[in-house]
Amino acid sequence: MPDAGTVRLAELSAGRVTAEQAWQLYDGLPEVTVAEITSGRWTGSELDTGHPWAGVLVESGWYGKQFDSADEVQPLLFAGPDGVVFAVDPRRVPLALAGRLPTWGFRAARRMLPGLRPLLRTRTARARLRAVEFRGKTSAAMIYDHLPIVDIFRRVDADTLLGVMDMRGLPEPYFFVLRRA
Repeated sequence: MPDAGTVRLAELSAGRVTAEQAWQLYDGLPEVTVAEITSGRWTGSELDTGHPWAGVLVESGWYGKQFDSADEVQPLLFAGPDGVVFAVDPRRVPLALAGRLPTWGFRAARRMLPGLRPLLRTRTARARLRAVEFRGKTSAAMIYDHLPIVDIFRRVDADTLLGVMDMRGLPEPYFFVLRRA
């Protein structure tokens, strides 16, 4: 039988929710350790709180993240229409366009991913995992190497995480879900 966090996440994932509802779920979830999540690929989806970035990552081909060890993390995996999953250097992603372009623009970018792959791809880890205190709990967090972004995770169940992106200059939280691939 699924636990309360899993059930609540399913309810919230079914449609648009408020940031307050997402924070309530997040704050009620237990911490997760770095060791618990360093097991390879995780697929991603977003929790739609009406954030300006809603749909941007998903429509552009975001696949998820890869945690191989505390110091070997790929923060952005993408998959083109050809199904090939590859790591992207976050510095090469035009984050300033997120929330400013219509969603169809990101769908078009996804169709171009196979051609853009050589320009975007990285084989070098671009983030690290560390335990970080956030909102009263110490939990695993992913710290980008070159951008002012920290993603802090809480455990929904053994194979599901709820993350929140903490980015300098981003006034609202961006919530996302990771599932062990």
